Amino acid sequence: MNDVVREAGVSKSTLYVYFRSKEDLFRALIECEREAYLAEVEALLTDPGEPADTLRRYGLRLARLVMSPEAMHAKRTVIAVAARMPELGREFYRHGPQRGLALLSAYLEKACAAGTLEIADIALAAAQFVELATAGALRRRFFDDEAPPLEDREMARIVDAAVALFMAGYGPRS
Repeated sequence: MNDVVREAGVSKSTLYVYFRSKEDLFRALIECEREAYLAEVEALLTDPGEPADTLRRYGLRLARLVMSPEAMHAKRTVIAVAARMPELGREFYRHGPQRGLALLSAYLEKACAAGTLEIADIALAAAQFVELATAGALRRRFFDDEAPPLEDREMARIVDAAVALFMAGYGPRS
């Protein structure tokens, strides 16, 4: 909190008027970033007629976000704090990843209704795509904070493979 006070140029008492604890401040920071990201994702997931293109754009945005240094730091912090504050971990998941999966699931349902995808278990397919879009890269970044940032070309290679595999499994059977 001392660092925040110094950077913000306010007194501790002013900071505590808005945030009762560092956990409240952390929640507020995450919420601000999360809402901006989810609004962006919602805008990406609109065209059920072209799922391969839509999923590619979504996958690239997802991969950039979840593997960013800021997101990795936030996830590590939540996990570290969750042992003593399990509600923080549940809240983080419910308002972030779970909402993101719900947005992707809603898009996949629209694509199925449009006949551009054929999926029996939408929730499972959404989770599979998220995992595929970060395959092999996310875990390394999660555990190795010195891992070099993923280059755009490598990220695109992973996402393109995810889309190809997803479409092979869930694309329409003509």
